[in-house]
Amino acid sequence: MSDFLKHECGIALVRLKKPLQFYKEKYGTAFYGLNKLYLLMEKQHNRGQDGAGLASIKYNVEPGTRYISRIRSNKNQPIQDIFGQINNRINDIFEKNEDKLDDVAWQEENMPYIGNLFLGHVRYGTFGGNSIENVHPFLRQSNWKHKNLIVAGNFNMTNSKELMKELITLGQHPKEATDTVTVMEKIGHFLEDQVADTYKKAKAAGFNKREASPFIEEHLDIQRILKRSSRNWDGGYAMAGLLGHGDAFVLRDPSGIRPAFWYEDEEVVVVASERPVIQTTFNVPIDEVKELPRGKALIIKKNGKTTVEKVMKKREKLSCSFERIYFSRGSDADIYQERKNLGKFVFPEVLKSINDDISNSVFTYIPNTAETSFYGMMEAAEDVLNQQKTAEILAGGGKLSAQRVTEILSERPRFEKIAIKDAKLRTFIADDNSRDDLVAHVYDVTYGVVKPTDNLVIIDDSIVRGTTLKKSIIRILDRLSPKKIVVVSSAPQIRYPDCYGIDMAKIGDFIAFKAALELLKETDQYHVVGEVYEKCKAQRLNEDKDIVNFVKEIYAPFTHEQISAKIAEMLKTEEVNADVEIIYQTVEGLHNSCPDHKGDWYFTGDYPTPGGHRVVNEAFINFYEGNNKRAY
Repeated sequence: MSDFLKHECGIALVRLKKPLQFYKEKYGTAFYGLNKLYLLMEKQHNRGQDGAGLASIKYNVEPGTRYISRIRSNKNQPIQDIFGQINNRINDIFEKNEDKLDDVAWQEENMPYIGNLFLGHVRYGTFGGNSIENVHPFLRQSNWKHKNLIVAGNFNMTNSKELMKELITLGQHPKEATDTVTVMEKIGHFLEDQVADTYKKAKAAGFNKREASPFIEEHLDIQRILKRSSRNWDGGYAMAGLLGHGDAFVLRDPSGIRPAFWYEDEEVVVVASERPVIQTTFNVPIDEVKELPRGKALIIKKNGKTTVEKVMKKREKLSCSFERIYFSRGSDADIYQERKNLGKFVFPEVLKSINDDISNSVFTYIPNTAETSFYGMMEAAEDVLNQQKTAEILAGGGKLSAQRVTEILSERPRFEKIAIKDAKLRTFIADDNSRDDLVAHVYDVTYGVVKPTDNLVIIDDSIVRGTTLKKSIIRILDRLSPKKIVVVSSAPQIRYPDCYGIDMAKIGDFIAFKAALELLKETDQYHVVGEVYEKCKAQRLNEDKDIVNFVKEIYAPFTHEQISAKIAEMLKTEEVNADVEIIYQTVEGLHNSCPDHKGDWYFTGDYPTPGGHRVVNEAFINFYEGNNKRAY
């Protein structure tokens, strides 16, 4: 999208099912698992660039030997940074122990990051800061193997404050208030409780303390731990965890908001946030990669047994549609087709805007991630033009010359590469005027393609704030002197904040919200704003009742088209000569394009959890009171 947004994180888990010697003999290296984790993380780089982290666990080492390794980075290129550090450490050890290059047992005993179980994470910061302390995986340490807990996730909780209070009630004193720490401490509490219960069973069976450890590892009930831990979670999440002795789990929220996919064969168990990442890294067909069902956990025991267990009662499937529109890699087979459909289904409105005049229209896209929806729009334009050509030939009644028929058949829609993003310009001057001038040069345009009689149609993934459109893109496109600029959003109007992992927490930033406020002023209905504020405040004091999204009343008086027209008016500045029109995808078009991912709360305000409705009302209160802060 032309407006930059931070978004959800990515997880990657690799569990090696064979001894490390097996991978050395088959693949030439005992670092097979580490190499695969690198690929999984790098191919999910799109999901997080603020930080990256990795943790590994060794299974069969003697007491006194480090069996957990962890490394994190918040550098500019965090994935490269952590693996660069790992490579340097490994190379230093090999330089001093050249005779151990083929000794896998020695490597396992003496080298960090060579192990049996790996967890990787790439992150965008949507809660807390971007300091190294906020980078996953998080580690909860203990001298007892089975009490060590490593957690990393793609998630946001809407009720972190309530979860914090629960921990305090349990007698804990959490060191931070971030949702990651809160979740980890909740799991950690019930892990310790479960370990204590299992130890009692071991003791009753006649095991001494040392003998009890293997018994605990074998009989530890991960499903029960997760059930008790997640009982009051409200959010969207794919939560991954490792226990020090070697068990692992990945838990998905009951609405399936955040994605998780897994694959298993005789050698590995793999989990990632995106399906094609697994397909490419392990060269497996699409039908062998499974989606983790909502409300369930993939549990991988140390003995290699892998099961999918119910943890929570599943709710209606409302998987995030924004994943499909923009954030996920477009190489997924389903996502690719869905994005094409987004361009195809919005084209009828484009056709109306240009008065069916495809011949005098130039079609393009911005940014590169909108390219797939552009292909869908191309196909729709070609279909319409073919119909027009057929109609013209038939209307000729056989009297058209061969030259004219050839001219008609040779006509094609004009698809061009018009907007080209330049190297990212960094603002080094503080005042707003200088900054705006720099922003205006983020994109270059292709000259000599657009004529003054042309419509210029440009499709974007979505229009969130409209800032880049107003300050840069529309101005630059106007230099080409088209008669009309039509900006098309393959996503519907973004009206409400997200609270499940995408960085859209402040409702006052949205151009659709600003447009609705302007319309309320123009139609003498601005009193609605104060009324909504009072309703939101009253509900904050009485949340025992069903939570209602009162912010919907801001948009209720106006049609989809009225808000789009107002947005176009707001984005066109005085120096722009061309007519400007903004066309948004409809919610119906979105659902037709992504039929299995109907999580649309940013567009409709219909949140899948009570916490979502609480957050949107809180976001409105913040806007009304002038508090520039997150609502969660």
